Amino acid sequence: MRILDRLIPRSITGQITGIVAISTILATLIVMTVIVLFVEENPRYSATTMATQIGTITRLAQASKSDDDVAAILTAARDIGIKVRRVPLSDLQISRQDCCLSAPVMLLIRRLHLGWGVEALEVVPSLGGDPDQLVVRLNERDALLFEVLVGLSFWTIVLAPSALMLIIMLLFVALLSIYAVRWIISPLSAMATAAQSFGRSPEDRRIVRRRGPREIVQVADALDDMRTRIRALLDERTRMLAAISHDLRTPLTRLRLRAERVADPVHREGQLHEIARITHMLDETLNYLRDDVRSEGLSRVDLPSLLQTVCAEFADVGHNVTYVGPPRHTYRCRPNVLVRAISNIVDNATKHGAVVTVSLRLLEGHDVEIDVGDDGPGIPPVLRKKAFDPFFKVDAARGGVARSGFGLGLSIARDVVRSHGGEIELLDRAPHGLIVRARLPGKPAVGGGNIS
Repeated sequence: MRILDRLIPRSITGQITGIVAISTILATLIVMTVIVLFVEENPRYSATTMATQIGTITRLAQASKSDDDVAAILTAARDIGIKVRRVPLSDLQISRQDCCLSAPVMLLIRRLHLGWGVEALEVVPSLGGDPDQLVVRLNERDALLFEVLVGLSFWTIVLAPSALMLIIMLLFVALLSIYAVRWIISPLSAMATAAQSFGRSPEDRRIVRRRGPREIVQVADALDDMRTRIRALLDERTRMLAAISHDLRTPLTRLRLRAERVADPVHREGQLHEIARITHMLDETLNYLRDDVRSEGLSRVDLPSLLQTVCAEFADVGHNVTYVGPPRHTYRCRPNVLVRAISNIVDNATKHGAVVTVSLRLLEGHDVEIDVGDDGPGIPPVLRKKAFDPFFKVDAARGGVARSGFGLGLSIARDVVRSHGGEIELLDRAPHGLIVRARLPGKPAVGGGNIS
């Protein structure tokens, strides 16, 4: 196996070139073998054998002293399968041109002349006759007419071997292409799966196998190195955020204690409000970036009950949030993470609209579609893609409400939906408002994503 591995080209170009070369060589060898075994060695197709037979019979007939001897020779020839008969020269129309002769007959004429010294007559075939006939002079009155076998035709000599070579070559190319797909394309598919898995779950520790051509091995090494560096960056970010959380909470606590001692109630409430706002921003940012919920496994839940629970929590604090959809449907998901995503979307909707509706629709293939619609001012189409960016706020487009967040609700929801293998989009709601539509597949992705 080591010797074979050394002989196999390492580059994609070398392997493809090798496949084409091997296919051509094998096809040529097989066609040449077929020609030698079934054409050159078969009396029915061999021009050399037929020339020998015709030359022998002609020489024997010309050397005979009587018509009975000629008739006996022709009878013996017909007994062994040679089609020959004696015809008067007066019944034949001699031609001065060779346009009426086929390529096999002309080949036989040349071999008879060079090998046997027998001169063939160029005769115009009779109406309805076979043009593949060869006539040689027997004496001054008669001639011998040989019927050339149909197997010895231009198709047999030229077209059949060419067609056979093409078919065999295509067959070998097809078979070797299947091998090429397994040897060259399979590692690419494995790398694509690994890259997609890593995009869904940065915690995926699988290493891409180093197999295939040299270029694919280089890409696999680069992918492994990239994943290692990305994982290191994520770990460094987590440690940095943990340090920021620890360093900021202590001074915020001291500021809150000092603010509570301010005598002026207006200044005191203002300072406490800003401190609470900073604390909320810090908590929401760390909540978005933390890693603890990535390990949540998939479990079967009653999805309508989960959505109704979210609606009930917002209704209990005075918001007009209702659920519309089937009463029961079992769905496999990460329930805690999904509840958080839907809650973020509903919370964002309650900030900009008075009436919020959470709808659930069952699609083909066990897919589900969750719509959260509000009657607010909506979001302009040009800002809808940016609305999913972290810390991007569209308060100007949504009316500039005072109770606005920090632009992380839709970002978290998008990461959660994508971690399940789904997609999320923003749509217009008639006559006004916004619909946040999340489509989740019937079989969610196994790996988690940046869904904290």
